[in-house]
Amino acid sequence: MRSLGIEGAWALEPKVFPDARGSFHEWYRGAEFRESTGYDLSLAQANCSVSRRGVLRGVHFSDVPPGQAKYVTCLRGAVLDVVVDIRVGSPTFGRWEAVRLDDASHHALFLAEGLGHAFMALTDEATVVYLCSTGYAPEREHGVHPLDPELAIAWPEHIPPVLSPKDAQAPSLAQAREAGLLPSYETCAAHYEALRNGPA
Repeated sequence: MRSLGIEGAWALEPKVFPDARGSFHEWYRGAEFRESTGYDLSLAQANCSVSRRGVLRGVHFSDVPPGQAKYVTCLRGAVLDVVVDIRVGSPTFGRWEAVRLDDASHHALFLAEGLGHAFMALTDEATVVYLCSTGYAPEREHGVHPLDPELAIAWPEHIPPVLSPKDAQAPSLAQAREAGLLPSYETCAAHYEALRNGPA
């Protein structure tokens, strides 16, 4: 797994074995995950979303603790997947990293609790699956507007974004910070350390 330069975010770039029948690849390996993160992936829920070209989902995040870590890949089509550091006090606060996930390279992305997540569908029927460390809890879920000029995420200029009403009404990063919605870097770092140390 390759670190993306934002603490808590990694990309998996597996070797794909094609032949006349199709292809095979390993999109998750527990030992490699533990070596990179220092802990095992806790799985509480698995989601699948299908989006038409231009659909933009996010930037979504959850309260920490417990937060919601995500391990994401694209099974059909292609998306531009983005991790955003929204942890107040983080040395990379406000920074984002983008990774193309598609059905050719079969790359995957892991983002730890406290990081924001968004993606834009680059094709029709873009099918994204993600493993989640905790189940969906609407009272703990929040968002930041994906087109916030302060974040300045470089979404493809030639694809008009399609947002849900909820995402279109999400606050800017500054508004979310002022409202006390964003997780703190200190709390997230303590959470990661607790994961590495395991049960008491």
